Amino acid sequence: MSAAYAVKPGSIAVRPSIGHAAATGVPRTHLRLTRRGRVVFTTLAALPLVLGSIAVAVNGGVAAAEGTAGVGAAAFEYVTIDAGQSLWELAESIAPKQDPRDVIADIVNLNQLSSEAVEPGQRLALPASY
Repeated sequence: MSAAYAVKPGSIAVRPSIGHAAATGVPRTHLRLTRRGRVVFTTLAALPLVLGSIAVAVNGGVAAAEGTAGVGAAAFEYVTIDAGQSLWELAESIAPKQDPRDVIADIVNLNQLSSEAVEPGQRLALPASY
């Protein structure tokens, strides 16, 4: 008993084994992420934001610490103005080889004085370079 089958031309449908995208000529661009892939992708995307926030927070704390009196007191030497003493005399005494006008300008800028006039008992910070 042998069976013979007759096949009509065009009656067998041939499906492409590669997929629908290959049959239509359109490249497949759909990205499929698993749950773990989404977690990794989200973590990698958020990491620069988290690190930037930490850097800003840490830098803000350093900037606030620099403005404290304890740090500023160690960086400068202070002088109390005597009766009859002028900034010119002070400049000549702390930097005898420098031009007194430059030294006075540095003292005025450092202490944020409105003028070069000083009063007895006034405490002034001296620039570290002198």
